[in-house]
Amino acid sequence: MTVDFFAPLVDDPYAYGAIAAANAMSDVYAMGGEVLLAVNVAAFPEDMPGETIARILQGGADKVQEAGGLVAGGHTIIDAEPKFGLSVLGLVHPQKVLTKAGARPGDVLYLTKPLGTGIITTAAMRDQASPEHLQAAVESMTRLNRHASHIAAAVQAHALTDVTGYALLGHGYEMAAASAQTGGRLPGVALRFAASAVPLLDGALEYAGRGIITGGAGRNRKYLAGKVRMAPGVSEALEHVLFDPQTSGGLLMAVAPEKAQDVQARFQAAGLPVWRIGEAVEGEGVEVVA
Repeated sequence: MTVDFFAPLVDDPYAYGAIAAANAMSDVYAMGGEVLLAVNVAAFPEDMPGETIARILQGGADKVQEAGGLVAGGHTIIDAEPKFGLSVLGLVHPQKVLTKAGARPGDVLYLTKPLGTGIITTAAMRDQASPEHLQAAVESMTRLNRHASHIAAAVQAHALTDVTGYALLGHGYEMAAASAQTGGRLPGVALRFAASAVPLLDGALEYAGRGIITGGAGRNRKYLAGKVRMAPGVSEALEHVLFDPQTSGGLLMAVAPEKAQDVQARFQAAGLPVWRIGEAVEGEGVEVVA
C-alpha cells in the first residue's frame, strides 16, 4: 500500500494527472507487484474550472486502467494550490517481493529511464525549455514501470528500486546501504556508476549548465554529503543531473552478471529502453566514475 501526490509539474491537466498516477503506481512496481486498486487524493482551488479537474482525474484514471487496476473513488479538498495523486493497493507473492536490499559485489546495474525530469520541468516553468524537450520528459514520466518490473522479476534481480525524489545517487545510496546490511556482509556493498553511461533526457545537461536546478537537488547534495564519491572528471552540469529529483523515474536494478545478456534481450524484445550504468562492488556508499 502506498501513496504519492504533488502539485502540477506541467500545464496540461491530462498529462499532470497521468504523470501523478504513473509516479504513485511506481512504488508497487519497484517491489515486483501489480496494481489492484487506487483512490484519488486531490486538492483543487475553489475557482478551478470543472473541465480542468475532469481532465486531471481522467489522466490518472486512464493510467490506472492501463496498469490493469481500478480507481475506487477518493477524496478531494479545497486548496489554493492544486495537488493530485493516488493511494495505491498492489499485490505481490510474499516469496517474490523485490526490495532495494540484496545487491552483491559483481552485480550489473541497469536503469530503465533517462534522467533530467526535474531540471526540464523547472526550465519549462521558467519558459526556458523547448517544447520538444518537455514533451520527451512527459512521455518518459507517463511510461509505466510495469513491464520493466516484470523483466526484473523474470531475471531474478537481486535488488530493485525506483528513482524518484532522492535522485539516482540518493536511491543508489539507499540500495547500497540496505544491501550492505543484508546478512551482515563485510566489507559491504557499494554502487559504482559510470557517469558517461547514464542516460539523460535531451536538454537536461544544457539547462543544468545554465544553472537551472531544483531546490530538491540541493537537499539531496546535503543529505548525501560524505556518502557519494565523485570523480574529478565529472562535469558540474552532469553532477546536477545526477542529484536531480526525478518524477516517475525509471527502475534501478542490480542483476547477476551472468544475467546481463538476458536483461538486454528481454528489454529489446519488449521494445523498452534499458541502460547498463555501472556495477556493485565491495565497499560502502556510492562512487561515480567518469
